[in-house]
Amino acid sequence: MKISRLFLLLFLVIFALAGCEGEQGPAGPAGADGTNGTDGNDGTDGSDGANGYTPAMCLDCHNTAPDLEIQLAYATSGHKAGNYVAYAGGRASCGRCHSKQGFIEFAVMGEVSGDISDPASIDCATCHTVHPGDFGIRLNGPVDMIFDAAKYTLDLGDNSNLCANCHQSRRAEPNIDVPGTEFAITSTHYGPHHGAQANVLGGIGFAEIAGSTSYPAPGASHLGAGMTCVTCHMGDGYADEAGGHSWHPAIAVCQGCHAGVDDFDVNGFQTDMQAKLDELRDRLVVLGVVEYVDADEAYEPVVGTYPMAQAQAFFNWIGLAEDRSMGVHNPSYFEALLDNSLEAIAE
Repeated sequence: MKISRLFLLLFLVIFALAGCEGEQGPAGPAGADGTNGTDGNDGTDGSDGANGYTPAMCLDCHNTAPDLEIQLAYATSGHKAGNYVAYAGGRASCGRCHSKQGFIEFAVMGEVSGDISDPASIDCATCHTVHPGDFGIRLNGPVDMIFDAAKYTLDLGDNSNLCANCHQSRRAEPNIDVPGTEFAITSTHYGPHHGAQANVLGGIGFAEIAGSTSYPAPGASHLGAGMTCVTCHMGDGYADEAGGHSWHPAIAVCQGCHAGVDDFDVNGFQTDMQAKLDELRDRLVVLGVVEYVDADEAYEPVVGTYPMAQAQAFFNWIGLAEDRSMGVHNPSYFEALLDNSLEAIAE
């Protein structure tokens, strides 16, 4: 108790003395200047920064007009919209194309070893090496095609090979898969898969039923003229809601060869191909190979065993319909497949 009173008394004395402080005297003379520090890096001289990076390197991509353009274009793309990551991204068999982690694992290891617990959507670092790296493409070499990797390799000649790793058929056509006079469709999901554009562009992997229309050599048509995924879907950059990282095809690219066109239905070709697609589908419906499913709002195959020509015609119809170019990716191949499929199942 006595100690507490002693501290209280001492505090009061100090407080009283502080309150009695007089006016400050004049300022003393200025001290000597300190030693100059080392100038900082302004980010433009190219010198090495921490871990090999400089501010200039960072600003090439981050918070710049080019970066903003890429982000805005990508925001309009189908890949940004989800790519079915919630549905398929976590599965080992689907993750290589439906999740960021799966594609990177496939690019590095050649396979996806197991299911992915928290799959993420496709982003910049999925297709590009970023940190460390120079935004190089992870996979741009020739692609071993899934439907027959031992026999077919597709080389689109540029970074479009990256696209072909995913945009290809997962299955061989029926008469290559199980040769014979009949073929059993065992699933309502049967078909090449939902985006076999690389097969259409390269002219390989569909059911080349014999008929009156001859098939072009693989790599002919638009691909032979240098028209690839990158050429047509990225163009010279993002403009008019197309090109760049939107991957929406740019009509300006077509105008380089087709002067004066203002849409992709050049000479009505897409209209003609869509009519043939519809005709082929309707014939398959009559034959009982295809039916419309109200719950899915889609035409789907009916599980069952069919004559080989009907199974092949279905494979061609669903694959070409889901190519979604209405023939533009490879006009000659597209038309030959439809014409010969229609002949093969004619009444």
